[in-house]
Parts: sequence; structure tokens; C-alpha cells
Amino acid sequence: MKIGCVKEIKNNEFRVGLIPATVASYIKSGHTVYIEKNAGLGSAISDEDYENAGAIITETAEDVWDLSEMIIKVKEPILPEYDLMKEEQILYTFFHFAGSKELTLKCLERKITAVAYETVEDSCGQLSLLKPMSQVAGSMAPIMGSYFLMCQYGGTGTLATGVSGVLPARVIIIGGGTVGQCAARVAAGMGCYVLIFDNNPKVLAEIEKTMPPNVFTQYSNEHTLNLELKNADIVICAVLNPGAKAPKIITRKSLSLMKKGSVIVDVSIDQGGCTETSHPTTHSEPVYKVDGIIHYCVANMPGVYSRSSTFALCNATILCGMDLADRGVLACKDNLGLQTGINMYKGKITNKAVSEAFGMQHLYRNILELL
Repeated sequence: MKIGCVKEIKNNEFRVGLIPATVASYIKSGHTVYIEKNAGLGSAISDEDYENAGAIITETAEDVWDLSEMIIKVKEPILPEYDLMKEEQILYTFFHFAGSKELTLKCLERKITAVAYETVEDSCGQLSLLKPMSQVAGSMAPIMGSYFLMCQYGGTGTLATGVSGVLPARVIIIGGGTVGQCAARVAAGMGCYVLIFDNNPKVLAEIEKTMPPNVFTQYSNEHTLNLELKNADIVICAVLNPGAKAPKIITRKSLSLMKKGSVIVDVSIDQGGCTETSHPTTHSEPVYKVDGIIHYCVANMPGVYSRSSTFALCNATILCGMDLADRGVLACKDNLGLQTGINMYKGKITNKAVSEAFGMQHLYRNILELL
């Protein structure tokens, strides 16, 4: 198969879809790999590194899109890339369709095969391709939250770590999955008082076994959350329903309970965000205020820690990617992860959560019904 990798063009996105090691793996299996010139520079990977692994360097992104049967990216296609997508071309990347109706409609129109990292499951039902980026975003969340508590950004001026005789920041984390747990460990390491909300008692019990002593758990419901929001300095939204829109847990009314200058870090923004007042931001302009509350809603948080993120992502995506390259869409017949990962095929939605996000008709339980 002819495989392509282009330079990411999303705002301040420095990751890249392939590293030399994965290029070499594809080529060893008999595939051809095209890399756009300078695609890896943001992750400290040179064209020479790719060429030494056997890749062919092309001058433009258009060349890669035109030559390739499968495109391996990091982030979803954006406006300049829409018309470069070809019918039946496999796109293997993060899509987060529920966060963008425009993207969903355009990919349906172009009749691509959309294999979404965020819905690929392993044999245990875990989102194994999403997990490494969730770890990065979760670890970043309390760092970003504490940074924007500084006065020059309109924050309360609270030092998250605290000092002798002064309490540290109170960090509320909504969601006890990978993002929430990574956020909790970093916040706890900073010395913060950390409270994790989740509505799964088993998850809460497991968290209690593994977390530092300054991390506490609370069963999630509107009443108890609102009580804690009053004293929160940083609120980290870390709820994920695979492929679906994130639930709106924090309402506009709830903001009135929070201290002016406190910070919301909405890691769920890729799927629409967990607050009614969230909308996507960029690393160039990461925050905005609503009712005195600072919102950090960057949709590609790991993009600025690009080298670590790129290598972690490529390590996770190579096995399913190799199966796709070797067997095409037919690989999903016995690869259960790819069955859950294929969100679109030949202009049809094959993921129920994506169709429900926009009230679209869903006729197929999964890709197998279309093969």
C-alpha cells in the first residue's frame, strides 16, 4: 500500500503521524511511504532521518495526498485539507467527529474511510490509541491551570503549590479515567488539595488505592459538585464518552458559584467540552473569560510537547496501522479494534455515537454490515 504522512497545519500542532521507526516497519512489510518535506521538524525529526528509514520525501502536502492510499496523521483534517481527501482513501488519525459537524459532513461528502484513533479499542475494551495522548493532556492540565492563576491573566494570584502558612490550590477533577488520574498525580505532586469526581464507585475505589494521600474521591452528582465548585481554584474537565459528545456537566449558572479568577481546563473540548461555556481555543490564544472565570480549552494540548507525544502516539498506533496497510479495510473482519475504530466508510457513518451527536441517521452497527 502507498502510505502518506503530511505536516500538521493545525494551530501550534508540532506532532507528526510517523516516526522513522514506524516508517521502517511499513517499508519492511513491502509498503511505500511518502513524507511531506519538513513534516517532522516540529518533533525534532529531520527529512534525512526519514530517508534513512526508507521514506520518499515529497515537496508538498498535495503530492502526498495525491499519491497515497492511506494517510496517517495526528489531528483531523482542517479546511485547507478538505478538498485533498480522495474517495475510499483511508485516513488514520484523531477525528473527534462529535466536536465538529462541519468536519463530519465534509468527510461523508468525500467518502473517505475514517479510522479514528479515539474509538479504537484493544481486547480489554480500552482506548489504547487515545491513552498516551490522554496521559499527556492530563499531565498538562494542572500545569496550565496553575499558570493561568497568575494575576496578569486575570487569575486569583494563587500559587498552586502553596507556601508555609498558606494553603495550596484546591483542584477539582471531573472524571476518573486516564486524563483525570494523570491530572491528579501531577496536581498532587505540586502539593495541591485534589478531589476527583466520578460516578463509577469501582473507579473511585481503584483511585483511592493508587493515589497520593492528598487526593480524595467524591461520587459525582450535581449537588456535591456545586458545593465544591465554590472553593475550587482549578477545575479540570476530563469526561469521555467514546465517539460521543461530552456531557455538559458545568452549566452557565454553575459559574456563578465559582471564585472570580479561578480556572477551568476543559480537556474534553475535543468532544465538545464539559461546560456550557466552553469553546475550542488554540495555543496562540488559549484562554478567555466568562463571568470572571478563565477557560482554557485548547483542542490539541499535547501538540506543544510534540516529541514525547509523537513517539508515544506512533508506538501505540503502529499495530493497527500495519494491519490496515497489509489488508486494507478487510482487516476489520477479525480485528475488533478496527471495527470500533472505523467511523465512516463509503459515505456512511458506521459509529452510532457519531451519528447521534448530530441527530443523523444510523443504519449500521459497524463496518461489517457494509463489507
